Amino acid sequence: MEPTTIALAAITLVAATVNGALGYGFSSITVPVALFFLTNRVLNPALVPIEVVLNAYVLWVNRGSIQHVWRRTLPIVVALLPGVIVGTMLVSQVNSDWLKFITYVTLLPLILLQAAGFRRPIRSERSAGLAFGGALGVLYSVTTISGPPLAVALSNQGLAKQEFRAALGIIRLAESSMTAVAYAYAGLYSVSSMGLIPVILPSLAIGVPIGAKLIRHIRPETFRRICMSFDAWIVAFGLSTLLKDLQLVESNRAYFVLVAVGLLDTWLLYRFFSVQLPMAKQAELLAASDRLTTDTP
Repeated sequence: MEPTTIALAAITLVAATVNGALGYGFSSITVPVALFFLTNRVLNPALVPIEVVLNAYVLWVNRGSIQHVWRRTLPIVVALLPGVIVGTMLVSQVNSDWLKFITYVTLLPLILLQAAGFRRPIRSERSAGLAFGGALGVLYSVTTISGPPLAVALSNQGLAKQEFRAALGIIRLAESSMTAVAYAYAGLYSVSSMGLIPVILPSLAIGVPIGAKLIRHIRPETFRRICMSFDAWIVAFGLSTLLKDLQLVESNRAYFVLVAVGLLDTWLLYRFFSVQLPMAKQAELLAASDRLTTDTP
């Protein structure tokens, strides 16, 4: 096996484990790392058909909550199509290095927002959903990533765990299906892309069940936070490298981005484990105590 094949299999195994645990994260982990040795034009068309199946599975598992969330997700789904069309045009026409640059620049603030635990409920879901859906369509079709912004948006809206996963499944199945069709129309599928699928599928078959079992023994918020930290460092390194390669920043000054993100993420990790996690545990203990008091005759 070639080193590239081994690396892609290992990356997608980790990403599939994350997806099995959280219900999203496959592309968020795979793409930033795989772009070090592949281009968007080769990688994206291999991931999108796989994500159609993966997202359909997530939605099927959480089908019982579809009736509670489909109306709330409809504005986002409707607005996805024009965004997907624009994004597909970018993938087919823009230089591969600049596509990578766009991917990293877009992802980094979204990952850091999620890592910071950003929460701000949206009051006007319908109008905000239309704007958000268009932007999400562009982002997904260019990068095949939508997990971080979707997690930030949906976690703000007070959805229960199963409702969150069902809403995630509806939106992600719609965006991946639309992108799969758009890629076919634009002629982006190639022998090189299709050759990656047999490498990725075994990783999914192994990783998703492992993640589903693993999350039963780890706090989901802790697991998610560690994944976001990994993503932040990888994206920051990729962005620093591209700043130098594209000659946007001279010499090794480009790596100041990596240093700055590293310092910020270290502080966010410290705040999470020293402040946010203890508060969450205390709130859970209080809630359990209240339930026990209520149930006691």
